[in-house]
Amino acid sequence: MSDLAALDAITEAVESGAGLPEVVRAAARALDASLAVTDAWGATLAVAARSPAEERALLSQGEGVSSAPLRVADTVVGTLHMRVKAERAESEQPAPMHRLLLTMIASEVERVRAPERVSESASAEFLRAVLRRELGGRDELLARARELSLAIEDGATMIVARAHPQSPTDEGWRGRVRAVAERGARAVASRSIAALSEREGVPGAEVLVLVPGGEDATAARAAEAILHEMEASLSGYTFALGRSRIAEDPAELPRAASEALLAANVAQGSRDGTALAFEQTGAYRLLLSAMSENPSELQRFYAETVEPLVAYDDQYETDLVRTLETFLEADGNVAGTAQRLFTHRHTIYYRLERVRELSGLDVSSSDGREKLSLGLKSMRVLGIASAGGPASEAGAEGGRVPRRSGRRS
Repeated sequence: MSDLAALDAITEAVESGAGLPEVVRAAARALDASLAVTDAWGATLAVAARSPAEERALLSQGEGVSSAPLRVADTVVGTLHMRVKAERAESEQPAPMHRLLLTMIASEVERVRAPERVSESASAEFLRAVLRRELGGRDELLARARELSLAIEDGATMIVARAHPQSPTDEGWRGRVRAVAERGARAVASRSIAALSEREGVPGAEVLVLVPGGEDATAARAAEAILHEMEASLSGYTFALGRSRIAEDPAELPRAASEALLAANVAQGSRDGTALAFEQTGAYRLLLSAMSENPSELQRFYAETVEPLVAYDDQYETDLVRTLETFLEADGNVAGTAQRLFTHRHTIYYRLERVRELSGLDVSSSDGREKLSLGLKSMRVLGIASAGGPASEAGAEGGRVPRRSGRRS
């Protein structure tokens, strides 16, 4: 790519307000190189690398990596790390172009960087305490936030972002997911903080993100930036993201954390998309208080309704849960269910009879449909993913699927 074309690509990313990660990706494409930007404290702000190994090489200044300070006036605001492809290593970038590149990236770093660097451990302790409702009210929340240089008096949003690798990955990948999510948020709101939730029983990596500020549009952009950065930086992963409403009073942050968690749970089990705001969760919102204050009752209701179907699907690779969901979405119409699932009506009748035998609830009755519908919502709110599988069932398609170990995702 010519110098002018390279400059035009980077300038377009800056002018569009896409954020530092996108600016660095544009620079990497223009220069046909791997790039990483760290701030003055050594924290990673943006990475455009071909693989996790390449990213580690950049950040550890491995072989073939050159590093240059990013300056605004006399102040060093960060460092640019670069490794070009072997075939291009001999032809260095012209000095004027290199200086211009450094200046543009330095200006972008200065625009988005936080005046003070918050320690990762302190951020993690604060966010986990918010999620567990361990802080004693507004005054304690504000005091802890001030220790982290967080201005939340005007409001804040909580986001829960999840990533699950679809194949074996390198050690420390959860920390990388946290860093990627934080980079995305800080591209929009520079004082955002992130931490791994470390909740028991959560598959994959679950990241808590706090975005300061009372503007819903900013919070929505931050959520979009997080998802975009995860999709761009974490190849071979699946994602789910939930965003709370604005917590206008700091005392509402624990409520916001619960809203983000519920939205992420619903998004994870939804066929409609990977990201949801709390306002988009529909009737699931009615179960927020149960999830936050009495999850054992929600778990009990799930166990009494849908759990036997999930266990059966898990053991025999059947599709009872999906069939039930589709049947309810089709207003109890068997022909419509069969059409949506591309299967025969007799198979649908068989599966619904299986649902009755396993749950004790009859989908032909309004009471049975209501309880099963609430059971499915309880499953989503609790963050339980159904196994699902091919429609090879005992008695339906001829032949029983052999028993195998659980496949909960």
